[in-house]
Amino acid sequence: MRIMTLLLFVVVNSLLLVGCNNEEAGVKELKLAHNQTLDHPVHLSLVEFGRLVEEKSNNKIQVQIYPNGQLGSEREVLELTQSGAVDVAKVSASALEGFESDYSIFSLPYVFENYEEFEEKMNDKTITDQLYYQTEDIGFIALTYYNAGIRNLYTKNREVHTVADVAGLKTRVQPSQTSVNMIEAFGGLPTPMAYGEVYTALQSGVIDAAENNETALVGNNHGEVAKYYMYTGHQIVPDMLIINAKRYNDFTDDEKRIIQEAANESTLYHEVVWAKTIKEQTEIAKTKMGVHFIEVDKTSFINAVKPLHEAYAKDEKTKDIYQLIKGNSSNE
Repeated sequence: MRIMTLLLFVVVNSLLLVGCNNEEAGVKELKLAHNQTLDHPVHLSLVEFGRLVEEKSNNKIQVQIYPNGQLGSEREVLELTQSGAVDVAKVSASALEGFESDYSIFSLPYVFENYEEFEEKMNDKTITDQLYYQTEDIGFIALTYYNAGIRNLYTKNREVHTVADVAGLKTRVQPSQTSVNMIEAFGGLPTPMAYGEVYTALQSGVIDAAENNETALVGNNHGEVAKYYMYTGHQIVPDMLIINAKRYNDFTDDEKRIIQEAANESTLYHEVVWAKTIKEQTEIAKTKMGVHFIEVDKTSFINAVKPLHEAYAKDEKTKDIYQLIKGNSSNE
């Protein structure tokens, strides 16, 4: 671990030297890190973000992208962004939960009734102004979000139709306390685990199930070992594009406008790419991998997590963001 940390330190410092040389030439460079593959919709959208920044700034601001976790795990990249060693990063909102409790709202199951409601809330400046700038004092702010799909349950060899069918299932979750509480409420056995370990864990029987959007089945080959995919629709956890606060504030107002416009436009671009990818990969999972897709009645799942909502609405750390998101929603 110490060797890996040292190597990461050397790599990042080498990147800093390159960035300094570019800035001496009058070009401002943004180093952007993320953990997705080159063919993933998020990577394609980040490439579009970089293109837009460069186009709008007449190449006075350039974006250098480091995909595939080259600069570390999401946690490591978050810390590098805090320190300014990395300028911009794409991270899951669940990863931000450990830095700012407001982001745990996305891991709260069934906080949104559907994707349309999620999209409405994520385009409400009353909400995003509070959420995106809440972390400025700890080193970063958010620029925009990317659709990371609706999270559903999938299993190695068990159909799930009601919450009773989850009982005893060893289920991989993201390292989020809210997600752990969710699986416990469903009656399953939560197993926090790095995403890269899920395939082998399913294959070997270390876990019985996982939960994610449809791209996990094809993009990460989980459909080779998990044959039942249930539309539980329990979470909508976006990816967030964050930027080091000091770096952002050092830009002129015009440069900030360019970066923000590029971020917003890349989110619109992402919606198109994401929808196309989900459709294509679901078909591949069905026809070539033999995955069975099952519609479920969500009522028992929603009822099982009502105590989590009640606790969230009363907690001093989370009650404000809960009220802001929920408002007068019929899903309370």
